[in-house]
Amino acid sequence: MHNKITDVIFDLDGTLIDSAPSILTCFAATLAAQGIEPTVPLTEALIGPPLRETLSKLSGVRDEVQLATMSEDFKQHYDVSGYKATMVFPGVDGMLNDLRDAGFRLHIATNKRLRPTRLILEHLSWVGLFGAVYASDSRTPSFGSKSEMLSELIKSEGISPVQAIYVGDRSDDRNAATDNALGFIAAMWGYRDADLINGDHIADASDAKTVCRILVDHVKNNERMGVR
Repeated sequence: MHNKITDVIFDLDGTLIDSAPSILTCFAATLAAQGIEPTVPLTEALIGPPLRETLSKLSGVRDEVQLATMSEDFKQHYDVSGYKATMVFPGVDGMLNDLRDAGFRLHIATNKRLRPTRLILEHLSWVGLFGAVYASDSRTPSFGSKSEMLSELIKSEGISPVQAIYVGDRSDDRNAATDNALGFIAAMWGYRDADLINGDHIADASDAKTVCRILVDHVKNNERMGVR
């Protein structure tokens, strides 16, 4: 990181929050309502991709009308009460506050829908911590990929890619960062997949405290070198 980092963009599920228990419970309830047995195990590996994609994988359903019904069922379970079971990963609260206090601008880019994203931010008292919050349906039509989402976020917010970092827990996050010339820090505490650290990235962070140390040390090094 030779340029001064000003903006830190975070994935949400598996990076800042452990939403697996609540999401998996809602997936199970959605499938049960349709009388469908899951085709793959209900595990953390399902967390991250867009909702319909995951429901199709779980159920084997390809019919768009049925998937739409299942999506609405899931939203009813999750948006009413399921999101309240969200847990914050250890050290994340301190990391976010320390990064903000160090002068970094913080943002979110998540494949989650915007409504539950905002509900969770309110529930956790995090609303004031973040500038831009981008979700899968922040625009119409929805973003086709995380790469598209990051591209629009950095353009709309006037962020220079060489002065920004994306922090995520899956190889799709890393690939999206690479597609947009962003540095990437791998959140090794999350729902990581086997390919997470097999591509370009700045560092593997074993915990949230390590992310904070990497970025705050970067600021201190730039100050010593006179980088502005």
